[in-house]
Amino acid sequence: MEGGKPSLALVYQAVQALYHDPDPAGKERASVWLGELQRSMYAWEISDQLLQLKQDVESCYFAAQTMKMKIQTSFYELPPETHNALRDSLLTHIQNLKDLSPIIVTQLALAIADLALQMASWKGCVHTLIEKYNNDISSMPFLVEILTVLPEEVHSRSLRIGANRRTEIIEDLAYYSSTVVTLLTTCVEKTGNDEKMLIKVFRCLGSWFNLGVLDSNFMASNQLLMVLFQVLQRDETSTNLHEAASDCVCSALYAIENVETNMALALQLFQGVLTLETAYHMAVAREDLDKVLNYCRIFTELCETFLETTVRSPGQGMGDLRTLELLLICAGHPQYEVVEISFNFWYRLGEHLYKINDAALHTIFRPYIQRLLHCLARHCQLDPDHEGIPEDTDDFGEFRMRVSDLVKDVIFLVGSMECFSQLYSTLKEGNPPWEVTEAVLFIMAAIAKSVDPENNPTLSEVLQQVVLLPESVHMAVRYTSIELVGEMSEVVDRNPRFLDPVLNYLMKGLREKPLASAAAKAIHNICSVCRDHMAQHFQGLLDIARSLDSFALSTEAAVGLLKGTALVLARLPLEKIAECLSDLCAVQVIALKKLLAEESTNGKSADPTVWLDRLAVIFRHTNPIVENGQTHPCQKVIQEIWPVLSDTLNTHQADNRIVERCCRCLRFAVRCVGKGSASLLQPLVTQMVSVYQVYPHSCFLYLGSILVDEYGMEEGCRQGLLDMLQALCMPTFQLLEQPNGLRNHPDTVDDLFRLATRFVQRSPVTLLSSSIIVHIIQCAIAATSLDHRDANCSVMKFVRDLIHTGVANDHEEDFEVRKQLIGQAMEQHGQQLVTQLMHSCCFCLPPYTLPDVAEVLWEVMVFDRPTFCRWLENALKGLPKETTGGAVTVTHKQLTDFHKQVTSAEECKQVCWAIREFTRLFR
Repeated sequence: MEGGKPSLALVYQAVQALYHDPDPAGKERASVWLGELQRSMYAWEISDQLLQLKQDVESCYFAAQTMKMKIQTSFYELPPETHNALRDSLLTHIQNLKDLSPIIVTQLALAIADLALQMASWKGCVHTLIEKYNNDISSMPFLVEILTVLPEEVHSRSLRIGANRRTEIIEDLAYYSSTVVTLLTTCVEKTGNDEKMLIKVFRCLGSWFNLGVLDSNFMASNQLLMVLFQVLQRDETSTNLHEAASDCVCSALYAIENVETNMALALQLFQGVLTLETAYHMAVAREDLDKVLNYCRIFTELCETFLETTVRSPGQGMGDLRTLELLLICAGHPQYEVVEISFNFWYRLGEHLYKINDAALHTIFRPYIQRLLHCLARHCQLDPDHEGIPEDTDDFGEFRMRVSDLVKDVIFLVGSMECFSQLYSTLKEGNPPWEVTEAVLFIMAAIAKSVDPENNPTLSEVLQQVVLLPESVHMAVRYTSIELVGEMSEVVDRNPRFLDPVLNYLMKGLREKPLASAAAKAIHNICSVCRDHMAQHFQGLLDIARSLDSFALSTEAAVGLLKGTALVLARLPLEKIAECLSDLCAVQVIALKKLLAEESTNGKSADPTVWLDRLAVIFRHTNPIVENGQTHPCQKVIQEIWPVLSDTLNTHQADNRIVERCCRCLRFAVRCVGKGSASLLQPLVTQMVSVYQVYPHSCFLYLGSILVDEYGMEEGCRQGLLDMLQALCMPTFQLLEQPNGLRNHPDTVDDLFRLATRFVQRSPVTLLSSSIIVHIIQCAIAATSLDHRDANCSVMKFVRDLIHTGVANDHEEDFEVRKQLIGQAMEQHGQQLVTQLMHSCCFCLPPYTLPDVAEVLWEVMVFDRPTFCRWLENALKGLPKETTGGAVTVTHKQLTDFHKQVTSAEECKQVCWAIREFTRLFR
């Protein structure tokens, strides 16, 4: 903070402003100032003083939260000799403030827990806390709060206490766990009817179950388990208490996932949950949805825990199929939110049975899945008074999408064809109300693709009947029938006689506003699957494409229709393609020209992205088969369109969104004709480089990588591409060298290293012999610590591929040159690279990036193992050996073991395992 330590009065004033200033700007100023205070060294002393003063809830809450945050993120600021004083003062504060507000108690409890986890000198903290407070009934609430958050914080992301300390803590907590449970039992006996206290006890017990340290035999015979089930069986239990008890039972069930080793507790929980069926029916009768949802959560967790047992020994012991009956009872509840809770279990059951693939087992579980599907079809029904098409973006629409996914996953147990026929017969034989018909069609659409289309009379009959549906049926039925037709495109492909009636049916839909987008999607599906049959209908598709905006289509549906059209276009005879492509692009090109003309006359900026996206999708999917030596039919069209794209890019060069769409369009144009776009290379690169100097949009780097990919192998283009790379690198480095430059521009990092990687793949010697390579490698080393999925992946791939060019003897004539150039680069940057990588994976990167780091280290080692051994040893010497709290982070043996595991590895995955284990010591 500027100007030294602020006065308490000033801090108090800022807190008041944060909560009570009517002016949002004042609130914002206070927030920024207090944030700065929290980051400063003064925060420790000031929050301690505010807690002592106890002036009001707001200032105490700010102080307690600051304490917690400082202990989590800045514990290293305090010298070890102050740790005891900090602990004592926090315990005094929580005792003095226990009645002020529960949220303050929680923040202080978190601060105490986070301190205990980091302070290695505080031995047996659970024991000391219980000794100190268990005889004072008024201290019970905060003692239980501390004991609740302590196990939760053990795996907290914000504390990097390392695997050694974590193991030590977990062993310590396991040792005292029965003392805690006994304390909780006594607490219940003493405060019996105090509902708030009971909620706290259940939360605390659940927290210890979640950590997985409770002795299951001790718990199986414990009084608390009885209390839990009594609370859940009682009809008069309040909502809050019911939820806490349910959470606790779910945690207990989760904790005994490994049933064999927890037999006694497993049996108690199993029998306990089965007694709750009556209570569930009572909650249904009272229309108490909160309780119903809680019971369903418990039943689902029961089924998840005993899944393996149920599949291994269905109907016997704890494989009792009454557990599935409970879930099907819940599936019968009228509210769809109830059945939705169990989806994950049904999905896992399906996955298990699919892997085992045992016909006898399928027979046992099939009736349960049939009943489930029956319930799901009923839950998918719209309200009888619903008007218009089904909504797919609201909660119910999302539920139906999840049903569709689940049905696809479990249908194999029932048989797709059997289910499809049954559903169809309910429509054919009965005359159900519209909402039943629509739901049946919806489920049929979910499974249509998994039914074998080979000479299948039922499928053909369904298709014939659906396209005969009169326009008088409910709009939603027509909508879903159109979706079903789209899903049945394979059937149309096998029976071309249906193509005309199907297209006529879909064209009717396309002309009606509510159905247009669904019809467009179905036409797109049919174009994709029936490309050859659709060639004769190309003229019709072209007519639709020409008047695309006369239909009420969503952006996505319009682009989909053009995609379908382009896919069919690519199957026309080569001599026809150029003319038809020109026709197809004309509408968009004319629109872009019109926008440019308007812009120059009245200076009004209009958005060209719709037209750019449409051109992009046409180029992307027009991929005819062109023999060697033949001119690409799309070449001429793309050359004609280039000036318009170039002008659009120039006009909107400051607008990242539009430039991105221009580059995307150009990328697909270049990909479409490949080497055929050579005449564009010079003007395109010149324009990219000149705009990039002023507006460094990262998409230019991406487009550059496409050009290198297409032309990097051509001898005559290499120098020009290298010049392009150097010209683009200058502004890029300026951008990334700003403070926090790498973190603020991850897209630029991602695209820069895509471009550099393409160069390594297409023309490594050109890049390695240039002067820019040193700067690119330096930038890559700095960027290895960037915690951003795509950017980090790009950087690692570049470094890996770069070193690999010196390793892989592909018998090309330039191998020796490459090896020598990589040798020079490694001599210069190897140690720095290895040190930075080790530091990054211990302190900066999330675990999912480690396989990429391992690949880089592996390549360095394969290139020169003896030197790598030395580099790694130096890198490990620089890592901190213990934490500020005095705990050992990494022992000498752990360091030497890791060094040995990596340097003696015979394949990359061994390096990956070693890094994974080693970095846990620093997390």
